Amino acid sequence: MNDSLCGMKSNGAIRLLPVTAILLASGIALAPTASAAPTTPIVIAIEAPLTGSQSENGIDMYRGVKLAVDQVNAKGGVLGRQVKLVKADDQANPDLALSVAQKVKAAGAVAIVGPYNSSVGLVNLPFYVSNKIVPVQLTSTDATTGQGITVQPKNSQISPIEVNYLKNGYGYSGCPKVVMLVDPSAYTAGMAERMGKAMVCGDGAAVTSIPVTPGQTDYTATVASALALSPNILYVSTYYPEGSKIAAAIAASKTSAHCFMGLGNVDPAFVTGAGIPASQNCRFSGVPEAAQMPDASSYVTAYKKAFKAQPGVWGTFTYDSANVLFAAMTKANSTDYSAVMKKLLATKGFAGQTGTITIGPKTGNRTKVPVYILEVDKKGAFIVDTDAS
Repeated sequence: MNDSLCGMKSNGAIRLLPVTAILLASGIALAPTASAAPTTPIVIAIEAPLTGSQSENGIDMYRGVKLAVDQVNAKGGVLGRQVKLVKADDQANPDLALSVAQKVKAAGAVAIVGPYNSSVGLVNLPFYVSNKIVPVQLTSTDATTGQGITVQPKNSQISPIEVNYLKNGYGYSGCPKVVMLVDPSAYTAGMAERMGKAMVCGDGAAVTSIPVTPGQTDYTATVASALALSPNILYVSTYYPEGSKIAAAIAASKTSAHCFMGLGNVDPAFVTGAGIPASQNCRFSGVPEAAQMPDASSYVTAYKKAFKAQPGVWGTFTYDSANVLFAAMTKANSTDYSAVMKKLLATKGFAGQTGTITIGPKTGNRTKVPVYILEVDKKGAFIVDTDAS
């Protein structure tokens, strides 16, 4: 190597050139450096009712995913790339479902955690699948089975637990008379349909179903019409904004009929709206708040530190959903739809904060779900009703 490459003489001294310059001048190719690795973030979205009547639920769901994203990014991301989280607010409104999904696609998301509301998922989950956006969805209607995967319970998994309790949990020796108050949304209507078929008594008369119009300020008249039929049990298949008002009306009526609330009512906002005494008057199907989940202690601690708030019910599930997704991407060594879906459907024995998660490879549904009969304690928290277990 001559002096023109090794260095240059200046006033009798030799000034060394940078090694990179020497190699380039020699025609030697440089190997890619670490900075040449992919740096484009992996975009995922969380779709939930972030505003509107179910916003407390939706915000908790967003925080669950946000916590998972922040934690994985702090460890270097997924496949050596940071994860970028995009909010998708459907307001629990199926009329907004398709436009929200289109915005998720425009944002470049390769996967979606959500939607939560079944009526929304019936509209936009087919869009996500056809556009190769991986859905780790949160709907409970069985009509969305096979459209991505879910770690949450499905109607067909929740209903037997409800039916068993209504038939046996209240101590009736015969067939209790049930009257149902039903929100017409996909999930709540579907659950009521199952209950109605299961609770037909020996005379074969259909179980009475009274429609609930979402968004009303008071349901006293609706509850009165149900009580006029002299039921043993009022089965309330609604979401919590309506359910809390119905629970308050039931408590105010001083009826001896038992109050049973479907899973869509399980949210801290239910207790806030109804009050603790009225909430304690009812039993619920569902999952307890994160603090009551046996495997969620680390999530609860991290959530409280990150958001200076108490975690609710469904953020635990979105947290697990995001982490199951990240594990599948890592195993697939890809964000490609087909590759990630293959690994998601092979999920087995994943240690989640909602318990161990195994996905049925033919359905995409979780095989064993954490559904319980719940009650509200004197502090206003949803806890497992140990007398029902």
